[in-house]
Amino acid sequence: MRLATLVFAAATLALLTGCDDERVVSPRDTTPPAAPRGLTSVTGDTQASLRWLANTERDVAGYRVYMAPCETGSSCPYDRVGTTTGTSFVVTGLGNGTTRYFAVAAVDDEGNESDLSYETVFDTPRPAGFGRLLSNYLASPGTAGYDFSAAATRDFEDPATDVYFGHNGSVAQMFATDVLTDIQDAGYATSLDAVDWAPSSGWSPSGTVELIVGHCYIVWTRDDHYAKFRVTQVGAGSVQFDWAYQTDAGNPELKRARARDEGAPTRRTVTWIR
Repeated sequence: MRLATLVFAAATLALLTGCDDERVVSPRDTTPPAAPRGLTSVTGDTQASLRWLANTERDVAGYRVYMAPCETGSSCPYDRVGTTTGTSFVVTGLGNGTTRYFAVAAVDDEGNESDLSYETVFDTPRPAGFGRLLSNYLASPGTAGYDFSAAATRDFEDPATDVYFGHNGSVAQMFATDVLTDIQDAGYATSLDAVDWAPSSGWSPSGTVELIVGHCYIVWTRDDHYAKFRVTQVGAGSVQFDWAYQTDAGNPELKRARARDEGAPTRRTVTWIR
């Protein structure tokens, strides 16, 4: 009787503990997430700020950010430069005036990595500055001009000056220094980064613009570089503005990366007298 009881107990234990060796094992997930969508880049000073849309898969654990020196080809491998669990990433330590291409991949809980994002996103960082102050050239000519390439205040008649400030008693203006330098009003903007790309038309035929607080302005310099500035304060004696300058010659990119084949801008041909 005792032996029978022991045999019954052992059989019951085997059944309860699964010793019949018929365990159910779930297969490992090997399906990667979809490639992230909507990747964009905002140009900065020695950096690029990337943003994209969140993946909809529930098991996405994060994203890997990649960078390459060119878009495609064997000489253009995309190297990983960072990871994040969010949908934004700032790539720092970049060279101003040097274009880099970016892509993002999604990674799930099992470590499966998606294809790289399909958008062609490139960025050319450029120097920028804030709170630059210029004087009225009629009163203080030595501090009325600005040289974007050197980020320096200059005399309004200095050959290196790109633009200079003036006020006639009723209207504040910024002047392009010569007929090979163009300027235009890009309208009201909430920040300097709101203006992203130098347009192909709209340049002031007179080479002057009225300065309004909150407006952004674009400058095309005589040596084929683009710059922008946003007025933060203006009065009869001075103007204060934030600025950015694209060191890559002929590159109209001032903020967001996008295609560069939209047609070359056309310089004004009329002459004017100040």
